[in-house]
Amino acid sequence: MNVIIIEDEKPSARRLQRMLQSLDLKAEVMLHSVEESIDWFQNNEHPDLIFLDIQLSDGLSFEIFETVDIKSAIIFTTAYDEYALQAFKLNSIDYLLKPIDDEDLAIAVKKYKERAPQKQAVTLDFNDIKKLLVNPIDREYKKRFSVKIGQHLKLINIDEIECFYSENKGTYLHTTEGRNYLLDTTLEHLEDELEPQTFFRINRKFFVNINAIKDMVSYTNSRLQIKLNSYNEQDVVVARERVKDFKGWLE
Repeated sequence: MNVIIIEDEKPSARRLQRMLQSLDLKAEVMLHSVEESIDWFQNNEHPDLIFLDIQLSDGLSFEIFETVDIKSAIIFTTAYDEYALQAFKLNSIDYLLKPIDDEDLAIAVKKYKERAPQKQAVTLDFNDIKKLLVNPIDREYKKRFSVKIGQHLKLINIDEIECFYSENKGTYLHTTEGRNYLLDTTLEHLEDELEPQTFFRINRKFFVNINAIKDMVSYTNSRLQIKLNSYNEQDVVVARERVKDFKGWLE
């Protein structure tokens, strides 16, 4: 199987390459920008499968499709959530939320192999996607959450929430008063509901509020540990693949 990776962060690309190798898949070609990808596709046979990051250093990866008719199956590697991906009219097989998990990757590859797709040109409405991802107009984010306490419902304003986290298959919010409440949702669904300048998904288990960060210290394997004002029940650590984006978000 001919596989390529399009990912602007070279450490992330190399990590994905190693993960694929453990699944007996070789991704010898790694591309890191829209411009480089267009040049490669215009001069090489298209692969069977592309692992495609949505946001590249010089623009959205969809811009590649405006110049080249891609005839490969695609697995997205992305920080965007499932809701946003439903807008992409592509022949994609799956999507993987960063940081990529070994089990999720294996499932996506298995799904691709089982479908054995025939090559066909990718089609999409690029303008609609660009509006959705680049220029969201008057977009509304959640201002409060309702939580159930016994037979009662309690409203919690978004500025009272330090973090959201998952634990034992449940999703919780932690308030500035130090209380934890179970939510009837998932972190994936929260991705599209939280204002991105205020909340950042630092790993697969945590969203943190920038206003709740008390301290940040270096952690093992080039990661960062976050100290929040009141939450201290488990380590809050920025995944290595997210450290660069996290530092950019802070600024």
